[in-house]
Amino acid sequence: MHAADLFAFPPSLSLFAAHFPADAAPWEWVRAIAPALKALPPPATGSGVAALSPQPSAFPPGVHVEGDVRLAPGVRLPAHATLIGPAWIGPGTEIRPGAFIRGHVITGANCVLGNSCEFKNCLLLDGVQVPHFSYVGDSVLGNRAHLGAGVILSNLRLDQQPVSVRLPDGSLAATGLRKLGALVADAAEVGCNAVLQPGAILGRRALVMPLTAFGGCLPPDTIARSRASISTLPRRGS
Repeated sequence: MHAADLFAFPPSLSLFAAHFPADAAPWEWVRAIAPALKALPPPATGSGVAALSPQPSAFPPGVHVEGDVRLAPGVRLPAHATLIGPAWIGPGTEIRPGAFIRGHVITGANCVLGNSCEFKNCLLLDGVQVPHFSYVGDSVLGNRAHLGAGVILSNLRLDQQPVSVRLPDGSLAATGLRKLGALVADAAEVGCNAVLQPGAILGRRALVMPLTAFGGCLPPDTIARSRASISTLPRRGS
């Protein structure tokens, strides 16, 4: 399995493209997040691409900022949130009240980092929506992926052993990662209060129904209602 099977890397993140090759295993993109941010050059004054965090006085009084947080033009800030770098927040992204960005976060354009949601070591491509009460750690969310309220991307096995992933052919692949959340492909969706187990993979346009605990690999254009109920959806536009 290659990352290109799940994701189309967007032009909005072209500065990072060398760190996220299309032919890499998709979980390798999780491993690449920290090096990609570390390799960022100092922002050029007046470049308009992205800038270092404004001075504290430029933020709403309730927004706490630590470290190297870079905000592209058009980022919307709430009255209160916590932003810990390194982080790159793409153009037009909306950060809602109570969001906790906990380091090593990259977002593309026009994302929603929602109310009381926590983000840590994750890559969000363009148009990702995580609006309410979710945890996104050690994960990749594809273009236009959507998490309903209360969705949890579990990233640590109970026995704390390295996470293996189930591939489309049913085989297991060792990732070597102790923490790995979910790989949620372009246009995939997860219903309210669902939990994705460590190393879960959702194909393009796949759906996980609310209140479902899902682990493994969900093929494109399918819906998971429970571990025992997976059915094919009518194909939707990409």
